[in-house]
Amino acid sequence: MKCPVCGSMDNKVIDSRPTENSAIRRRRECNSCKNRFTTYEMVEMTPLFVIKKDGSREVFDKRKIMTGLIKSCYKQNVKNEDLDALVDDIEAELLNNLRSDVSTREIGEMVMVRLQKLDEVSYVRFASVYREFKDIDTFLHAINQLRSKN
Repeated sequence: MKCPVCGSMDNKVIDSRPTENSAIRRRRECNSCKNRFTTYEMVEMTPLFVIKKDGSREVFDKRKIMTGLIKSCYKQNVKNEDLDALVDDIEAELLNNLRSDVSTREIGEMVMVRLQKLDEVSYVRFASVYREFKDIDTFLHAINQLRSKN
């Protein structure tokens, strides 16, 4: 950081605090002129893009995952807090991968792994739409796989 008074790059951080808007407020002191000044640092987020089945790209929107989960969990005893945590967990994992593109297939698989642990009926509902079950045999195969894991 450049001192606003003398232009020296030699300074030290005296105090750091988070702010309400997810920035970090730093109080600094210039080692040359002893001037004190404040800086704010924010994490620069690179946008995450989703590659859809048709090859098109769109910006990641966690609300779309939540919409699918709400439909899957309809009339099931699944708490909204659990769904929020599931979606937040997926978003955090995707952002921590430090990739700019992720496929809908990867996101769907992440949802299914977590949803299976949360509620089996909701998992089968989600899987039937996500995997586009064409007939009853495919549906039964998914249920039998679920049973064999238990």
